[in-house]
Amino acid sequence: MANKKKYRVKLSTAQREILKELTSSGTIKVRAYKRARVLLGSDENRDGGSKPDSQIVAEVNLSLATVQRVRQQFVEGGLEAALSEKPRSGAPRKFTQRDRAKITALACAKPPKGHARWTLRLLAEYMVELELVESISHDTVDKVLKKTNLSLT
Repeated sequence: MANKKKYRVKLSTAQREILKELTSSGTIKVRAYKRARVLLGSDENRDGGSKPDSQIVAEVNLSLATVQRVRQQFVEGGLEAALSEKPRSGAPRKFTQRDRAKITALACAKPPKGHARWTLRLLAEYMVELELVESISHDTVDKVLKKTNLSLT
């Protein structure tokens, strides 16, 4: 199985020591810890050679694709590239901390005339009506309030 691997990891003694120290220190992020374990398991210079991918997947609790990607990142970019994470995709936050504070403040204020209490939909409508935000859903209002331990539901 080791011969079929496209990206083969051959750690130097210094690299192996760095990874062993990282995995035993308990002060690194879980993702970096798992990547280090993948590299140690994939090392063809270790006693007994590299472990089969299926064994690494089971021991580190990662997908096969992730194990292969970590090896590829090591071969193409070195130890630092394999251990560090690239920025993740995703939309930037739509609402600033200030916007979230406005939602919370409004929820703590007296409800408008004709209403006994705030509802999530009413809060969302008022935020738009007062031009505090361009648009917002009642689900987003709920999420913001839950993060401040203030829930209307």
